[in-house]
Amino acid sequence: MSPSLRIGHGYDIHRVVPGRPLVLGGVRFAADFGLEGHSDADCLTHAICDAFLGAAGLPDIGHFFPNTDPAWKDADSQDLLRRVMDEVAARGFAPVNLDATLIAQKPKIAPQLAAIKAALARATGLGVEAIGVKATTNEGIGDIGRGAAIAAYAVVLLAAR
Repeated sequence: MSPSLRIGHGYDIHRVVPGRPLVLGGVRFAADFGLEGHSDADCLTHAICDAFLGAAGLPDIGHFFPNTDPAWKDADSQDLLRRVMDEVAARGFAPVNLDATLIAQKPKIAPQLAAIKAALARATGLGVEAIGVKATTNEGIGDIGRGAAIAAYAVVLLAAR
């Protein structure tokens, strides 16, 4: 018998590259760089997808949307998250809440936090009050601190229906 509550954790990191749009949590940022990846490279949404998949006991995002499949080239990660939510529901679970942290030296994330929460609410079916999103820098340390990468962590709670 499955427990009535399940916790999942997700992590993702992408390299910063010029010439691509920057999308984080389903929100496009005004920046002169984006993230390298097969889809739109939204590392926040990817970490959230992995957290939901893990909580439901499912394989990771790469299993469902492999970067070797041209069908997912430049895919909107919010669409991927909606598909993940369908998989989670098919396993008999409903989301309870989501908490995520973005780690980026630039751009400033705080001005877009409300828009990110709204986009994630639309994709997950959660109310914005059940979604926490925070942002921090890496204090100049490592690739993230040098502005060469952006990473995200996510934790979710699912309840059995």
